[in-house]
Amino acid sequence: MAENLKSQTVSGIWWSFLERYSTQGVSFIITLIMARLLSPGEYGLIGMLAIFMSLAQVFIDGGFANALIQKNTRTDVDFSTVFWVNITIGLLSYLLLFVSAPAIASFFNHSILEPIIRIYAINLILSSLAAVNKVKLTIAINFKTQLKISLISAVASGVAGIACALKGCGVWAIVVQSNVAAAVTAILSFIFVRWKPSFVFSRDSFGSLFNYGSKLLVAQIINTVYINLYNLAIGKKYTSAELGLYTKAGLFGQMVSTNLTSAMTRVSFPVLSRVQDNDAQLVGAYRKFVCMVAFTVFPFALGLCGMARPLIVSLITDKWIGCVPFIQILIFAYLCDGITLVNLNLLYVKGKSNVVLKLEIVKKTIAVAILFVTIRFGVKAICLGQVAYAVIALILNTRNTKKLLNYGFLSQVRDLLPYLLCSLIMMSVALGLDYVVGSSWIVLGLCLIICPAVYLLLCYVFKLTALNEMASILASNRFCPVWLNRILTKLSPES
Repeated sequence: MAENLKSQTVSGIWWSFLERYSTQGVSFIITLIMARLLSPGEYGLIGMLAIFMSLAQVFIDGGFANALIQKNTRTDVDFSTVFWVNITIGLLSYLLLFVSAPAIASFFNHSILEPIIRIYAINLILSSLAAVNKVKLTIAINFKTQLKISLISAVASGVAGIACALKGCGVWAIVVQSNVAAAVTAILSFIFVRWKPSFVFSRDSFGSLFNYGSKLLVAQIINTVYINLYNLAIGKKYTSAELGLYTKAGLFGQMVSTNLTSAMTRVSFPVLSRVQDNDAQLVGAYRKFVCMVAFTVFPFALGLCGMARPLIVSLITDKWIGCVPFIQILIFAYLCDGITLVNLNLLYVKGKSNVVLKLEIVKKTIAVAILFVTIRFGVKAICLGQVAYAVIALILNTRNTKKLLNYGFLSQVRDLLPYLLCSLIMMSVALGLDYVVGSSWIVLGLCLIICPAVYLLLCYVFKLTALNEMASILASNRFCPVWLNRILTKLSPES
């Protein structure tokens, strides 16, 4: 049982990373092309709608995804019930946004938002079709299939978006890209998963899942409002161009931080759920996940911080240079958010949805107060406020992990500090290269070679355990070259 779980975990982490970053790699290239063709103002228009779309998506999930994953006695009736609930909420969400479109356009004083949201919101209906299939793949720790779906969807939607941008469609290119991605994902999810919902709705099933999921739903609503409140506030108080720069900074930061964390937590939730009743085994696995997140997220995030200026100038031109300071500030908020998310996962595993809800209420009350103060001083001040909130949120979350498994803030800081210090040294190297070397492209090339080498060397010298764990994961993959396998095997825990 333990060996089988370990094998599934290793396979899951590998395919989860591959799914995230092969897809993100394609999406990143597409984003670069579209950012060159479109303006910050056009991205800002879509950013204004983020809070409405994100809230609707949260209602579609309704906390049922986590409820299905956490429940070890789930049945096909449970899946079918959730499927029909998702479809119903998707349709109702679309109708609500369709009717509200004129009011939303009036609020932001951009009349073009009315037709945009009526077309853009179609992807809510499409995404509701694929929600249960995605849950089934996650429960099975089958991220290989998710990789196929995500990659095909990213390519198809990217081609459609770029084609529209080249034809001068402006902001509509982003709308087309989003809807094509949702449609392709929905179609492929049924082709690959081969699951058909039954025409059944169980009140008992809905009730048991909703009892757990409803608290997570409210918590997710609060968190989603908080995340998108920044777009709402900046879009209302400042220009669409400034909002476009802010959202682009967030996109770059989340690409290396949030997506890496998500790749880990998607595996950790179903894996940890299987050992939720064995505290000794749970805390051991949990600590490994925390260190693995730090080992992977910290260097990527702080590396981006160090090379933000040459990266932006080289890839999407000087017109986006204004987002560089936003990236460099927000990165530190995303670092804390990543560890906070891992901590929340433990609460989900232990069925503490009521604690999650209480935490969200307290944390987001603090966050709104910080935003209320910082919004008067510009977008940079807002970003700094997010960093302050992220630290506070991490401290509050770890109070509960200490109660559950005696693994609190100070214990986690001790585990994380070596990886943070190694990453900060690597970031300093990147900043130094940017200061000394003139050409942005040369700086990027040097950073991509020198920074990873510096980080891995430091991890090896200080004998950090996560390096061994990652080496074990990579070495166990059948696609790993023989020469690399020999090197990685020497680093793995079994050697």
